Amino acid sequence: MSLAAKMRRAPLRIATGAFILNTGITKLGGDDEQAKAVHGMAARAFPVLEKVPAKPFFKTLAAGEAALGAALLLPIVPAGLAGIALTGFSGGLLGFWWRTPGMHAEGNPRPTQQGTAVAKDVWMLGIGTGLLIDAALTESKITGENSRAEAKATVKAEAKAARKSAKRVAKRARKGAEGLLPS
Repeated sequence: MSLAAKMRRAPLRIATGAFILNTGITKLGGDDEQAKAVHGMAARAFPVLEKVPAKPFFKTLAAGEAALGAALLLPIVPAGLAGIALTGFSGGLLGFWWRTPGMHAEGNPRPTQQGTAVAKDVWMLGIGTGLLIDAALTESKITGENSRAEAKATVKAEAKAARKSAKRVAKRARKGAEGLLPS
């Protein structure tokens, strides 16, 4: 990867990574009351989370945020993979915002005053998408007649790597969740 690509991505990755890492680290030190509040909001938006106890949910969320922030800050993590992770994370936050009553007017995507604090996370979706697009275009080395084939092969290879990584993460999460769900 070129130095220009790394420099172009650095401000996005540093600002977003530092923000998310700080949020995750702060949550890691959270108490039971904070865990119950965050879990309650998440469970209202995503009812399946009601089955997961508040404290383990909160700690897992905190660890995930810290890991995502660190991945964005570490230049050894490929931009495409960091972009996929950030896009997924911000998509979850925006899903929470959309599914929570009072965060936006009925049938209207504009946030209410209460929803602005979460809706602003749309900037992370934009940054994640930008990292994905930039990685696909930069790493495909688009030149000459083979540019479409090269770009397609690069996107296909990155998608395969992302699916493989997502399967590993899901497998670990399932193993961890087995001990969290009540019998």
